[in-house]
Amino acid sequence: MAKYAGVIVDISLEKLDRVFDYKVPAYLEDFLHPGMPVWIPFGKGNRRMKGFIVSLADTCSYEVCKIKELLGICEGAIPVEGQLIELAAWMRERYGCTMNQALKTVIPVKNKVKEQTKVLVSLAADEQAVEAYAENNKRAKARIRVLRTLLFTGAMEKEQLLEKAETTAAVLKELQETGLISLQSETIYRLPKIAREKKKNITLNSEQQTILDRFKKDFTQGKSNSYLLHGVTGSGKTEIYMGMLENVLRAGKQAIVLIPEIALTFQTVMRFYGRFGNQVSVIHSKMSAGERYDQMERAKRGEISIMIGPRSAVFTPFQDLGMIIIDEEHEGSYKSETTPKYHAREVAKKRCEMSGASLVLGSATPSIESYFKASCGEYELLKLIRRVNDQNLAVVQVVDLRKELKEGNRSVISRALKVQMQEALEMGGQIILFLNRRGHTGFISCRSCGQVLKCPHCDVSLTLHKDGRMRCHYCGYEQMNVKHCPACGSPYIGGFRAGTQAMEEVVQKEFPNAKILRMDMDTTRKKGSYEEILESFAKREADILIGTQMIVKGHDFPGVTLVGVLLADLSLHASDYMAAERTFQLLTQAVGRAGRGLDPGNAVIQTYQPEHYAVQKAAAQDYEGFYELEIAYRDLMSYPPMSGMLAMLLQSADEALLEAEAEKIKKRILDMDIPLLRVTGPAPAVISKLSDIYRRVIYLKHEDTKELYRVREMIDGAVKNEIIHKEIRVEFDENPLYVY
Repeated sequence: MAKYAGVIVDISLEKLDRVFDYKVPAYLEDFLHPGMPVWIPFGKGNRRMKGFIVSLADTCSYEVCKIKELLGICEGAIPVEGQLIELAAWMRERYGCTMNQALKTVIPVKNKVKEQTKVLVSLAADEQAVEAYAENNKRAKARIRVLRTLLFTGAMEKEQLLEKAETTAAVLKELQETGLISLQSETIYRLPKIAREKKKNITLNSEQQTILDRFKKDFTQGKSNSYLLHGVTGSGKTEIYMGMLENVLRAGKQAIVLIPEIALTFQTVMRFYGRFGNQVSVIHSKMSAGERYDQMERAKRGEISIMIGPRSAVFTPFQDLGMIIIDEEHEGSYKSETTPKYHAREVAKKRCEMSGASLVLGSATPSIESYFKASCGEYELLKLIRRVNDQNLAVVQVVDLRKELKEGNRSVISRALKVQMQEALEMGGQIILFLNRRGHTGFISCRSCGQVLKCPHCDVSLTLHKDGRMRCHYCGYEQMNVKHCPACGSPYIGGFRAGTQAMEEVVQKEFPNAKILRMDMDTTRKKGSYEEILESFAKREADILIGTQMIVKGHDFPGVTLVGVLLADLSLHASDYMAAERTFQLLTQAVGRAGRGLDPGNAVIQTYQPEHYAVQKAAAQDYEGFYELEIAYRDLMSYPPMSGMLAMLLQSADEALLEAEAEKIKKRILDMDIPLLRVTGPAPAVISKLSDIYRRVIYLKHEDTKELYRVREMIDGAVKNEIIHKEIRVEFDENPLYVY
């Protein structure tokens, strides 16, 4: 029964105009919804224009007498822009952001991009008319050359015609005025360079075929289910994806394939392009603004059927979306770090619901949240328990770095790893060395006994701040930094910092004849560098690939027979509740890169905590075993998914004002008197000051997420009404992946 509508007048991939308020006629009050196209009177002349509804309300802040009335609903199907606007409206409510922030996120290409065009010149007369003109205008030699060139070649690009006919644009203009030729502009789309892998005739095994048959049955019957495809590394999930896509495309629908890293684009796109050819396109941050704009336009026009890319690709403007696939769905990169802090998995599910499309989540190490939802029936669980061609999983050895230190080895390469590297190189195998740097937030550990300094209340590691104090960002506990290990008294205690460049130097010294590639932020700054490095390694132009997490996810290198995880602990003891989950995922994905070809694979995990369940279960490649232990821990500590969690990041250039307002905000929350609501903070963020802006964080936990939304709405209202000081910036993050 809304009486007023917020309408955006000009919506495109280039531009977002501001929202205008219109009165809703009584006969339309029950029929409107966000995203719907409507006719509106616009401007002083009340010009009839199309707009899109972005919001509906019972009240209006403007003078009612000055507000114009909607003219009616646009006839026909709702275009894709309407659906995306409806999605933006949902994101505004779901993630506690403004409509403007949601719109700018949903419309992926925001900057105006100059279109590239070409002019085609064609004859507008038949051969007889051309010859008659030539007979009557014998001195117009340039014009005659143009006409006869077009007779011989057919339509040509303007520049090519000018060169071939040896003439000028003025001659073409004269001929156009006579009606003998026509000039038409045509948009040229910038196409990304896509390498094509030769199409392979692959026969699915019984497990793969059973899953594909199940999907085909559901899809044929019009069921748009949500699936979690859990398959061990090397089980052939990609082949199942492509089998599903064939069914979707055969039905005349389009599909989106999300991948977590730009580094995965190379192999993924090659395989999909080899199968589906020009129906495939790709979008990612390394492309120019023009390239990204053009791919979105091609999708909108129906010129492609499959879009591959990171989380922003979920907003591809397909008119008839049939499927969204999220590969490596456990990856943290699917969560946006800027407002709105959406998760691509949640947005994809909502968009599938709006489009009647199927959702497929795939991973060898599903997120705890997704597997929990599958166990509750929200997702249908599909399992692959063996590798293709019945290849064996890698044989994994866990090396205790404490023992290495005691026995005099101070090198980052353990003796066991060194021996296996030598053997692999002698046998002609390739090696991946993985430096686990994710989650490194300054945890303190003892190199002698492996003790990690943890919060006595929360079972997470303490974080070292620049003021020399160690803090827990879940309960506020803090203590001064220590010089000796409280467990064994060793002075070898502190943070560990290491980089891939240093690792490269060590490895090159140990193996001087080996050709080494390094893949990190420094070596991949140049456009196309990801592809160059990965292609070189795939062609076996290097023996050893050293890198961070970007090299151990989703890649398939048949020549790799050994994977070495140099420092498993750097993510294991990050100061957040998901540290064990991320470590298990990274280690399992890493060791899964070995032995994917004809030769058997080996892996070495180096750690100061070999007894930790995340390390043990990763070494055994036992996901179910890890899940049972981890979900029990989450239940005990009331962490997601067993309980909802909301982080509030408060920022201001005035530290005193920030601290005072943070305490007021906490009091307002406590005054709501919500039973079982746990409030932690305000406390300094891990980075307590950034670009001269001070940062404080408040954490909230409750079993019912609706109660957290209540708090968010209350605080959001207080911000809008300036009950909270206007100099205080507030950001919300539900179930944050990393500690603030």
